[in-house]
Amino acid sequence: MTSGSPHSAVHTHNRRAWDQRVQNRERFTAPARDEDLADPLKTVDAVGWLGGNIHGQRLLCLGAGGGKHGLIYAAAGAEVTVVDISPATLELDREGARERKLQVRTVEASMDYLPMFEAGHFDIVIHPVSTCYVPDIEPVYREVARVTRTGGLYISQHKQPASLQAEVQPSPAGYELSESYYRAGPLPPVVGSLHREEGTLEFLHRWGQLVGGLCRAGFVIEDLTEPVHADSAAALGSFGHRSCYVPPYVRMKARRVGELNSDSSETAERLWTP
Repeated sequence: MTSGSPHSAVHTHNRRAWDQRVQNRERFTAPARDEDLADPLKTVDAVGWLGGNIHGQRLLCLGAGGGKHGLIYAAAGAEVTVVDISPATLELDREGARERKLQVRTVEASMDYLPMFEAGHFDIVIHPVSTCYVPDIEPVYREVARVTRTGGLYISQHKQPASLQAEVQPSPAGYELSESYYRAGPLPPVVGSLHREEGTLEFLHRWGQLVGGLCRAGFVIEDLTEPVHADSAAALGSFGHRSCYVPPYVRMKARRVGELNSDSSETAERLWTP
């Protein structure tokens, strides 16, 4: 299914970039494996945030095309809808669903514009790392809040700001911060990094936007974890070594409880600036 939502230049660029990444079979375009589906909730919910049973729940996999997440949650019994801006990634979901005889609905749309869904339609929203591809995270949170029922869960994972600030390779002093925390616009292009996706436009979101914006959208954060990728024995400059010093991701469990707070993050930050 394709929506009629408008696409900004950023969205168009990243849609093409992910289509190309699928064609090149790059990282994060590999479909779910048989072992991922054998015990699907153990695969995706080892900490138990989903309560052990999602059978019959209406679940949105947001910004999650690629034939992995949608299939795993469908195998766990959820009624799954996958939204992504890349038609090539969504085709991987359709192919995987046909092969595994699973029911997965796909919608080509931007994560910050979801008019095709009614208010309160979903019980659960699962959002793997993808908010880095939009300039402003708060419209995403507002749309997620709108389509999530009161009491519903929103589980999201994001790239930590410091990871997007830090150099990929260490200097004698370590992994230095070379990008401003308050920068505007997309990050500089990158080549050969496992912390970013080559060819895409990525944006740094500050903690006040990542966490505060979620609360202002009408969610209460129930838990927060930092997935561990650190490997002290890994080679200097590798993903595992850098992760010892710069954690790459943060994962949040939030519950939809209230109405949108009209105060913007910029207003809130100005009020508390000494």
